[in-house]
Amino acid sequence: MLAKVTSCAVVGLDGALVDVEVDVSSGQIGFTIVGLPDAAVQESRERVRAAIKNSGFAYPLKRITVNLAPADLRKEGPAYDLPIAVGLLMASEQLASDLSRALIIGELSLDGIVRHRPFRAPHHTISHAGLVGGGRWPRPGEISLAHRGVLFLDELPEFDSRSLEVMRQPLDNNFCS
Repeated sequence: MLAKVTSCAVVGLDGALVDVEVDVSSGQIGFTIVGLPDAAVQESRERVRAAIKNSGFAYPLKRITVNLAPADLRKEGPAYDLPIAVGLLMASEQLASDLSRALIIGELSLDGIVRHRPFRAPHHTISHAGLVGGGRWPRPGEISLAHRGVLFLDELPEFDSRSLEVMRQPLDNNFCS
């Protein structure tokens, strides 16, 4: 059976929708992920397998194929664990839900727990771009990655004044809590 779940990829500072299609069929037992996944996405096979078993669901011993579309967009990181697991449970008919209007993103622990708020603790030698974001191919910085979590700046006086000045305005305007 085929199931489709919508997720998202980060492209620079923008997001791009990714369709996670999961097919469970008879044939030689295996788990294949296609659609330009990086090593962390390939490793999700093992996290998903353990999370499903440890959450009380049955892991299907069948041929499992996961397609991450569009195929020309690089998929990075463990954020595809949850959409793959949900798609696998839907395709194996253990979960029935209309998720056509949902966007699912999340990393799974081996016991099946999802996301928690991020805790970021950059070293005081971090570059300005690494802290606030940017670069030739723009990427979010530690400040953005800590959104709704904790940005722990150990040895605060050791951070360069330019980096500290960039963080002053959001704090003054109550954008951070």
